[in-house]
Amino acid sequence: MSLSSKIPSKVLAGRLTTIHRRLCTATATASETRTQKLERIADELMNLTKLERYDYSILFRHKMGLNRFGPAVSGPISASADTADVKAAAEVEKTAFDIKLEKFDSAAKIKIIKEVRTFTDLGLKEAKDLVEKVPVVLKKGVTKEEANSIIEKLKELGATVVLE
Repeated sequence: MSLSSKIPSKVLAGRLTTIHRRLCTATATASETRTQKLERIADELMNLTKLERYDYSILFRHKMGLNRFGPAVSGPISASADTADVKAAAEVEKTAFDIKLEKFDSAAKIKIIKEVRTFTDLGLKEAKDLVEKVPVVLKKGVTKEEANSIIEKLKELGATVVLE
């Protein structure tokens, strides 16, 4: 027979409440010493040199089972899955794009030069030289929305444009 079957439930509940209260008050005094301990550790960390703090951060991550790329993973993972994750992350993070002119209709060359001048700060001669160097990057570091509007305008004029 277990101990709980010998003791009435009301008495057992009362004793558990008393034990719980004792543990809570013990925890309160322990938290004061815990706070002091944490303050001491923080002071010691602040006294470390920059290089020592860096070494400590690496050691701490290692002890916690973390690496540079996030939490440790249990079990084997194929290399193709890792590269796919990296590629997917790179695609998600990309915010700046380049507009590349690959080819254009020779009849629309003047219109394309004029359009290139509207979204760049180039003069007539510079824009003409740039357009004649096909394939060439027309503008770098453009947001996707801005790039799409420029690409649409150039495609309407008969140019083949790629977003990179």
